[in-house]
Amino acid sequence: MHTGTTRRRWPVVLLAVVAAVSTGGLVLLVAASGPGVGHFRTPEGRQAYEEAYTAAMAGLPGPTATHDVETSFGTVRAYAWTSAEHPDATPVVLLPGRSAAVPMWGENLPDYIGHRTVYAFDTLGDTGMSVQTVPLDGIADSARWVDEAMAELGIERAHLVGHSQGGGLAAAVAVRYPGRLASLTLLEPVLTLGMMPLSTILVSIPASLPFVPESWREAALNRIGGVEPDEVDPDDPLARLITQGSRHFGSGSLPNPVLLTDDELRGLPMPVYVAIASDSSLAGGDAAAEKAELIPDAQVTVWPNTTHSLPMQVATDLDAELERFWAAHP
Repeated sequence: MHTGTTRRRWPVVLLAVVAAVSTGGLVLLVAASGPGVGHFRTPEGRQAYEEAYTAAMAGLPGPTATHDVETSFGTVRAYAWTSAEHPDATPVVLLPGRSAAVPMWGENLPDYIGHRTVYAFDTLGDTGMSVQTVPLDGIADSARWVDEAMAELGIERAHLVGHSQGGGLAAAVAVRYPGRLASLTLLEPVLTLGMMPLSTILVSIPASLPFVPESWREAALNRIGGVEPDEVDPDDPLARLITQGSRHFGSGSLPNPVLLTDDELRGLPMPVYVAIASDSSLAGGDAAAEKAELIPDAQVTVWPNTTHSLPMQVATDLDAELERFWAAHP
């Protein structure tokens, strides 16, 4: 049973993928704005974001180690939760959704870290503590930094998990670096198995324009999420984190995921778990679930009574199912 606080929290995360359009223009309508690097617009904005990030991280289990990993495109912030009881278990690597960074996994981490070592990355070029220094020229470059970060951390093989935009990134890694993956988990992966609903794209326009009043922006986001204003707690640490990132970080050059072709889906050699929301899916809904069946070794679940934020909405049940999936594919 989820608490009232959690119920207020997940609608904000549901909206993060759309709220993030304000960081770089209409990313749902046009391609990324071209060569450039993600950056804080002002020193004051960076400080406000870092304060919100620290507060959000305080709600997570304390990591065993914090790493700043050098890649060809910048420094990736990675956290590790080492399992002393299961040192030989294949580790899990987590890639967050747009604008949510590592703190988005707060509902799930307690279930994961008791069984195996877990790594979580802040996305390079997006909000978080990773620092991009070289432009990313498409999703192939994004996949490359993930591969390089795993190599630098000594992760030869892992269960790779991505939510939302992180799901699209995880899929890109699987296509290009299949040998790194013991399995692939896609949680509501956007722009990977299907397109976002046109209605979502159109309603997101007010949320993407910097001159729109804040009340209009919030109303648009609530409509997309199908939530009432009193369901969203603006004082929740994760809500504050996403808000500060949207206000102060420019990530318009962050590459969007791309739809996998039928041949790419059929060519995935690793076991794949796909979770699709039954309601307000931003991954493509039932059509995306059907598309995922092209993967030779796929376990596809449409989770009832969930939205795009299903990782936190059904955390306990989902995490138990994922642990069974990972255990079956060591």
